[in-house]
Amino acid sequence: MQDDPVTQHVHDAARRARTASRQLATATRHTKDAALLAAADALVEATGSILEANRVDVDRARAAGTPENVLDRLRLDADRVAAFADGVRDVAGLPDPVGEVVRGSVLPNGLRLQQVRVPMGVIGMIYEGRPNVTADAAAICLKAGSAVLLRGSSSAARSNRAIVDVMAGAIAGCGLPSDLVQLLPSEDRASATALMRARGLVDLVIPRGGAGLIRTVVQESTVPVIETGTGNCHVYVDADADLDMAEAIVLNSKTHRTSVCNAAESLLVHADVAETFVPRIVAALVARGVTIHGDATFRAADPSVVAVTEEDHATEYLDLDISAAVVGSVDEAIEHVRTYSSGHTEAIVTSSMATARRFTLGVDSAAVMVNASTRFTDGGEFGFGAEIGISTQKLHARGPMGLTEMTTTTYLVEGDGQIR
Repeated sequence: MQDDPVTQHVHDAARRARTASRQLATATRHTKDAALLAAADALVEATGSILEANRVDVDRARAAGTPENVLDRLRLDADRVAAFADGVRDVAGLPDPVGEVVRGSVLPNGLRLQQVRVPMGVIGMIYEGRPNVTADAAAICLKAGSAVLLRGSSSAARSNRAIVDVMAGAIAGCGLPSDLVQLLPSEDRASATALMRARGLVDLVIPRGGAGLIRTVVQESTVPVIETGTGNCHVYVDADADLDMAEAIVLNSKTHRTSVCNAAESLLVHADVAETFVPRIVAALVARGVTIHGDATFRAADPSVVAVTEEDHATEYLDLDISAAVVGSVDEAIEHVRTYSSGHTEAIVTSSMATARRFTLGVDSAAVMVNASTRFTDGGEFGFGAEIGISTQKLHARGPMGLTEMTTTTYLVEGDGQIR
């Protein structure tokens, strides 16, 4: 039975990517870095055309009634283009993971054993309306020695096409195949389904977006998946917290940028400091336009606070909303987090090392902050360069996924004629 046209298109792209990845696998770091630096320069030079394509995407999305927080993820400006171009340069400056010896030994029989990082091969990305992901994913996959098939959302189709065309052209200009970075069609779901089921042609699929997208890819893909997760992130203000610090961390975690997965969505305050801190933080959040979904203590602080529900505690708002509650102990805070968290990032504000340790061991998330904003859970902030996503599962990749998480390993065994 012949494949339908969309499936055939995706499979043909995957075969071209496979061929291109074999050439990339033997490329030197110098060649890969030169291609990345050329791509970064080309992105900056093409800022005008990228922004024009993005303007069309944003106008169409706005006309379709897209919420403002979603438009924020879609919208580009010159600073955002410059930022993801800088991210590409950052990746070029990172050590090449390919060829790194993870471990090695000489066995009793004299065999010399080494576990060495090697490229994954062909990686598929399925993601929603954030054009910066296009540049980030292309850069990380190329540096890690793999080709990438990018399946963005239809809402960002023109922006993504402009970015891919610029990067692929720059890569080809440095002697590497342009097929290392390909954009798949996004008019309907068929191309995503074909990518998810291209087992044998694609080595790994990574979904990046909302809970519905991630769940669909995990459940329907026959290609191995690294699951990125939603970010119902918590900030817990302990009885021993410096309240000035706590206010700054809560405000930064919630309001610095609301449409990202490392923004705080839930606030917990210890009962011992609630009388002082709750009115203070409520006033500060309300002044910044945040709608607080709070318990009785929070509602008593301001009439604008709405009653919190079970659903609120479990919600990733990605907007100027936050759920809030008072807890009686760090153990109660831990239990709340373990009940409602998506396993992304939690933060505790405390001066007690013992309490901090209890919290960090008690919660079960990819990242735990002590006296720092949740907004630091990010590949760039961690020094990994531009990340490809935040993994909330427990396989080989957890937390910000940088270069090493995009590789696999091979065992090299050298002998002198040994037989078993």
